[in-house]
Amino acid sequence: MAKTAVQTPANVTDKFVTDLKEVAADAEELLKLTAGQAGDKIADVRGRLSDRLGTVRDQVAQMEADVLEKGKEVARVTDQYVHDNPWTSIGATAGVAFLLGLLIGRR
Repeated sequence: MAKTAVQTPANVTDKFVTDLKEVAADAEELLKLTAGQAGDKIADVRGRLSDRLGTVRDQVAQMEADVLEKGKEVARVTDQYVHDNPWTSIGATAGVAFLLGLLIGRR
């Protein structure tokens, strides 16, 4: 049986940001390679691509900052909950560990 990676929102976001950065790098390379090309249409396309590339870079940077901030907030809330309810957290963790032990033991 083939194992597949679990797709969590963090994994999907990381992959999306990585892919977007690769596209931006490819677009920059294309801009550099066509720098010597003459013509109004190519100049127009290069200008639009350059503008959009700047916009995409800004949006990716903002998205990364937002995801990082949200992750910090989730960690803070989780930490606060565990401090406020230590026995509930220990019980839930023990229950999950027990169930995982049962599932692993069946193999």
